[in-house]
Amino acid sequence: MRLSANAEVIASVVAYSFCSGSLVLVNKLCLHYLPYPSIVVTIQLWAALLFIQLGNAFNLMDVDPIIMRFVKPYLLYTVAFSLGVYCNMKSLSLSNVETVIVFRALAPLLVSIFDAVFLGREWPSLRSWGALSVIALGALGYAMTDEQFQSQGLQAYFWPTLYLFVISFEMAYGKKIISGVDMKTFSGPVLYTNLLGWPPMLAFAAMGGEYERLKDDVTTRVMNGEEHLFPPIGLLLLLVGCIVGTGIGYSGWFCRSKVSAASYTLIGVINKCLTVLVNLLIWDQHASTDGILSLSLCLVGGVFYKQAPMKKVDHDSLDGGTPSKGKADDGIELGMTPLIESSVQSRSNRGTSNIGR
Repeated sequence: MRLSANAEVIASVVAYSFCSGSLVLVNKLCLHYLPYPSIVVTIQLWAALLFIQLGNAFNLMDVDPIIMRFVKPYLLYTVAFSLGVYCNMKSLSLSNVETVIVFRALAPLLVSIFDAVFLGREWPSLRSWGALSVIALGALGYAMTDEQFQSQGLQAYFWPTLYLFVISFEMAYGKKIISGVDMKTFSGPVLYTNLLGWPPMLAFAAMGGEYERLKDDVTTRVMNGEEHLFPPIGLLLLLVGCIVGTGIGYSGWFCRSKVSAASYTLIGVINKCLTVLVNLLIWDQHASTDGILSLSLCLVGGVFYKQAPMKKVDHDSLDGGTPSKGKADDGIELGMTPLIESSVQSRSNRGTSNIGR
């Protein structure tokens, strides 16, 4: 029985909100028991690929074929995707969840510049500059109250800062390539991104010494005669992370296809608030009250940020017609987007569906 239009919207919002709000917490907990961020991400990518291949093998879903002209534009995007995921996981393993969220909230500052310089958008309005300033002030206020910043200084913010720049580039580059890669199914971009993404993650694991650390941990457990080579709760969390990690791609783009960009943004902001709330309840490595208030200020700024419209294009020189004011994106609002989700903008207005991180 097919769902009604309203029911599909509700289902997409609920599914995406659940995946987006829970994945960061699941990975945070998973890394507490399995401190191998790149290996954990690799397993999650493999799980999504296995899901796609099994679904295709049993004729449960259609999947876009592997085509070289699609692979090429996704290569650079995949490098940014893999590096972004790695930086995100490193940040989660070394910092608290609020730190990662605040730096993720700063991404609109850089993306707005990329939009204006490289992607043909107007510069942000005064309202948007004000909102971005509020986000920056909130992040600064958080840094001033964070114990890790006070004790470690800038070292505590190396990975979150790198994550900020990488995710901002990924968002801008993703917007650029999406328009030129015409996927026909929800599974296509997931397949390309995950298939191209796991080799770099294994390389990151080698560079981070995760294989040696994994070997030492297993050897120690064997020498101590422990019953389990890995903590059972860690393996359970890894399984949950694989399921949620696969679901966030599909649910994210399903939600994008059913709601406006403004609604999708608001959902993302609410997810951040829920993530912080749950983190306060279950984890002891959270920010102070002042830090939470500063984080809330960042989220408020994200709500009021409005995406700039496309620059006016004069079609007189193209087809002899009247000038176009380029209203296709006027009024679309886009603020903060989810922590372990895709940073590529939806093309739902074009009638196509894509899926990313």
